[in-house]
Amino acid sequence: MGRLEYLPVTLFASVMGLGGLSLTWRRAAVVWGVSPVIAEVLFWIALATYVFVAVLYVGKWVRHPAAARAELRHPIRMAFVPTITIGLLILATAGQDLLPGPATVAWWVGAVGHLLVMIVVMGAWFEREDIGLSQVTPAWFIPVVGNVITPLAAPALGNLQLAWFSWSVGLVFYVALLPILMLRVLLHSDPIPPKLLPTIAIFIAPPAIAGISWTVLTGKQGDAVFHIFYGATMAFLLLVVAEFPRLRKVPFALPYWAYTFPLTAASVIALVAAATLPGAAYDVVAYVVVAVTTIVVVAVSAFTFVAAAR
Repeated sequence: MGRLEYLPVTLFASVMGLGGLSLTWRRAAVVWGVSPVIAEVLFWIALATYVFVAVLYVGKWVRHPAAARAELRHPIRMAFVPTITIGLLILATAGQDLLPGPATVAWWVGAVGHLLVMIVVMGAWFEREDIGLSQVTPAWFIPVVGNVITPLAAPALGNLQLAWFSWSVGLVFYVALLPILMLRVLLHSDPIPPKLLPTIAIFIAPPAIAGISWTVLTGKQGDAVFHIFYGATMAFLLLVVAEFPRLRKVPFALPYWAYTFPLTAASVIALVAAATLPGAAYDVVAYVVVAVTTIVVVAVSAFTFVAAAR
């Protein structure tokens, strides 16, 4: 049990990846008519993973509170703390038909909790003089991205006014952070450590989720705003693909989970585009992105199990 002291909060990112893959196949069941059983199985796996990691993390707080508090103050790891509330929102969205009662509770806890956690994390960024550009990574998007996830299940489980509020907050702070993050990755006087390079995939997630949520909130699919979010998503996806020769040299570690949720977000918006926009190209893109995403999530899960067994 002494290993609990070193249990990282970043493990909750695995729930985002697995739950996001459930959302991908949930959408695929609507667009392509595939069996919903795939999405349901993935949801139960994601839920079991969340419960397992949460129990371990609570154990860390009970047995090693100093280590847990230190992680919350860590200038880089603190950005991953909101994965706890994001995980709840994703599980609520993926499980809204299977467990509507618990999903409703999870949605409210996740939506309100994420706003509060975002304020705490951003407050630390405002106040702490020891946090500089060298601590900035694409993971800084995480406290923001959770807010644009809130609308996904709002019509079925929650409140549309809160969903609009969260989406607006998330979008504004995303736009504010984007230039800082682009500066960090484009200028190399203080480069991102190689181990954290997989986090550049996080650039894909905000426009993808914001675009999907836009369709949920407005009921508009294929309008000019959706085209902007879809185009930005695919542009960031292509940039990450272009970096593959460099990224594949990074040894496997927990930051690999940073690939998973952004890819699932890109898969969902690709499926929305394939269902609503004219042209076979959108269908081809959706097939390719969903296939690659599924392979990546399965591979990262397998690598994680192997690493844990060691």
